[in-house]
Amino acid sequence: MPKIIDNLRSRLVAEARKQIRENGYTTMTIRSVAQSCGIGIGTVYNYFPSKDSLVAAYILEDWEECLAAIYAVYNRSSEPLPVLRCMYDQLLSFSERHRSLFRDNAAQTSVAGAFGRYHEILRTQLAMPLKKYCTGAFTAEFIAEAMLTWTMAGREFDELHAVIKKLLKKTPAKAT
Repeated sequence: MPKIIDNLRSRLVAEARKQIRENGYTTMTIRSVAQSCGIGIGTVYNYFPSKDSLVAAYILEDWEECLAAIYAVYNRSSEPLPVLRCMYDQLLSFSERHRSLFRDNAAQTSVAGAFGRYHEILRTQLAMPLKKYCTGAFTAEFIAEAMLTWTMAGREFDELHAVIKKLLKKTPAKAT
């Protein structure tokens, strides 16, 4: 009878995250994660078909936390500034948490083919809470792309906001 291990998927993801943080992408292997969790390599493959899918699992967890924070602000704000500020802060935090992974040549080579597809998904997810402040879907996606690109490039929020606010819906002037 197979051994049941509580929360094994979570443990595998946490161990992969720890190993990458401490020793880098190249050093973390399915074998090292399995050994640290006290299981066989085949058991890891029951949960993740590859090293990259294991890495993607923990990046996805972090990304979902970022989106949850952005949507929490979106749900209680009628103005775009708090949403944009939160988006900037979350993107900055996300990139800092994963900086070593994003800069690792082996990791970049491994995921290069999927980058375009995932980048489009990220842009679309960031555009969703911006749509109510924009004149059209393209404007929301344009702003989301700008936030992704320029936050990761180290631009300050005030600099981004100065340009973005020109793209947002204008409130009609009140009749006097």
